[in-house]
Amino acid sequence: MKPTVFIAAGTALLGAVVLHQGGYFSSPVTLPPVTLPNVAQPAGTQARQDGYPKPIAVADRDDLPAKADAAPAATAAESTVPASSQKVDETALRYFASKGDTKRLNAEIARLKALYPDWTPPENPLAVRKEGDPQLDQMWKLYSDGKLPELRKAIADRQTAQAGWQPPADLMQRLAVAEAREQLVNASNLKQYDAVIRVGSTNPSLLTCGDVDVLWRVAEAFASTKREDRAKDAYLYILNNCKKPEERYATVQKALPLLSRQNLDLLLATEQKTPDGKGEFAALRGDIARQSVANADADAKLVIPAADIAMVEQLAKDGGLASDSLLLGWYYVRRDNPQAAETWFRKARDKENTAKASQGLALALINENRPAEAEDILYQWRNTDDDTRKVYLASIANLLAVTPPPPIKPEVLQRMVQEVYANKDAASAQQLGWYADSLNQPQTASQWFKLALDWKPDDEPSAYGLALTRWKIGDKAGVKEIQTAWAGRSERIPTVGERSIETAALGKRRTRAAAPDDTSEDQPVRRRPAAQEEASQGEVESPRVARSGRGQPVPRGCSTTLDPSSLLPVVALSRGWCLMQVNRPVEAAAAFEVALRGGSGKTRADAAYGQSLAYLRAGLTDRAAISASQAPMDSDRAVEIRTALLETQANTAFDQGRYNETILALDERSRIAPERTGLMVLRGYAYLKLRRFADAEQIFRAAAATGNHDALRGLNDLNAARHPSAQ
Repeated sequence: MKPTVFIAAGTALLGAVVLHQGGYFSSPVTLPPVTLPNVAQPAGTQARQDGYPKPIAVADRDDLPAKADAAPAATAAESTVPASSQKVDETALRYFASKGDTKRLNAEIARLKALYPDWTPPENPLAVRKEGDPQLDQMWKLYSDGKLPELRKAIADRQTAQAGWQPPADLMQRLAVAEAREQLVNASNLKQYDAVIRVGSTNPSLLTCGDVDVLWRVAEAFASTKREDRAKDAYLYILNNCKKPEERYATVQKALPLLSRQNLDLLLATEQKTPDGKGEFAALRGDIARQSVANADADAKLVIPAADIAMVEQLAKDGGLASDSLLLGWYYVRRDNPQAAETWFRKARDKENTAKASQGLALALINENRPAEAEDILYQWRNTDDDTRKVYLASIANLLAVTPPPPIKPEVLQRMVQEVYANKDAASAQQLGWYADSLNQPQTASQWFKLALDWKPDDEPSAYGLALTRWKIGDKAGVKEIQTAWAGRSERIPTVGERSIETAALGKRRTRAAAPDDTSEDQPVRRRPAAQEEASQGEVESPRVARSGRGQPVPRGCSTTLDPSSLLPVVALSRGWCLMQVNRPVEAAAAFEVALRGGSGKTRADAAYGQSLAYLRAGLTDRAAISASQAPMDSDRAVEIRTALLETQANTAFDQGRYNETILALDERSRIAPERTGLMVLRGYAYLKLRRFADAEQIFRAAAATGNHDALRGLNDLNAARHPSAQ
């Protein structure tokens, strides 16, 4: 799951918003739980007479745990004492006023007015005199800084030292809600969705426009536990009650991969007009078409509207995004239309030469009986991931299986041999055996068949090839050994060496090899005429001397590959840092995991930090976020990981065209670390994409003042967007 943007926004019910490593905590909104209305009356449409919407109800009766019938701890709104006669706790008000924190002061005034309609705030809140209680002020500061464990300890210490002292009820309520939010966020990050719903159901004050991120997480939890209607209700609550355009836009974006098309249409029906008269979700309709095509990519039998395909094709042509061309390429390759797939994969590769674009193009070429081109295109990406490696090996197997054997350049044959041996690929090894046999190299062919059989003992074609080539070199004992081992399991192996079979065997050099696609690993080898280019037929290298390429020197402590599970935690931690030095982050993450599971104290904290860095380097941001929550980190490390996650999130959102989310992520990051010039430029382009020209100009000019060339280019792009006719 992608790290979610944490938003400090919402209605006046928000109250004080404070930063904590994982996000924001909002002060409790003391309203009683409400029951979700029927579908005919969408959730969130009920509103209080004072203008503030009620919090959404997370759970119906059957969703609640056994003790959930009990109301939350007594709150001001639930008290039987009339609001007009209740004493208003102005502790937080005085604290924020004393600090000159106008934003939080105004939010607190709004919160108190919502709870106590008859209450009148001081005429000059900023002049409210600070009461002489430094210890209590320090507690409020700990709360504001999100240091909840430290706050709990400070309260306990004072109660021990000062008999009879009790903290303000408002502070304790806020603390309880902040801790509940932290629990909910952590459960969401760990994909413990039932826990998310349970925490939300017992803390309804979290579920308001004041903390849209929590509502998003609850909606995701419903969708992930097969309660899509409840997820739809949660999203509708936001759209019917929350007013911030960026939150509304992001809400529909988050719903795209989770809701059915029918429920998405209900969300889109809440669309409002922007000042320029356009629908606020206009750009999202393209995203919905993209999601439709993506769903069809994952399910080859899924039939989607032709209009969705046409829209994505138009987006690919107009916007020129490589991702749109990739979507179409995968759609067509999964529907046995390799010609169309090749067209779109080539367009994607022309825009961004990536492993995925090359992998898709190679698959299309294999399906068009052009494996030599596939091998050449994919060679540079062969070690990117398992899927890419499998497609590369399939291109080798299919190239070697072409009849008659095509001429292959010696250097190409050499690299193919090395990759087959390094990956212990039985299918390609078998084809190397037949290829060597076709070049009258039965000894080498026999060695490859033997290797293929070692790697896949139940591979009958390799066993047959081994028996046949042993017969050719006169190894009768070897032939007998194979025939005995396969007695009753193969009809043709027992006949090797018989005159009636010999002639046919010499003419049959090839078997069928597997080409990995999304439906089967038993697809026949694609065949085409031998290549026309002139090239010499080099000898197939014997597997006994096949070698992998030489790598860079590595530290002695981690130069070999091993399973870290047998290591002591402190040794695994050391190995993890060693692997990070040689840029092997996935292996490093596994070593840090051992230290996390078995270590304690500093070892465990260091392992959580190291694993977060490893996953960030590997591009696995969701796992990095989870790792960061596995053990306490000091504040510097926590800020480092948090800023890295948000920076990655901002860049990813921009690349995917989610410009509102880009800005929200950058806003969040700027609250905990200064914004670097490069990120200012990214923010400027996000504003430019949203056509917020004034904001974009302000950012670009500020960044350009440092001499940044990208910012200067941004100003030129801004001018071109403002005055297209002048171009």
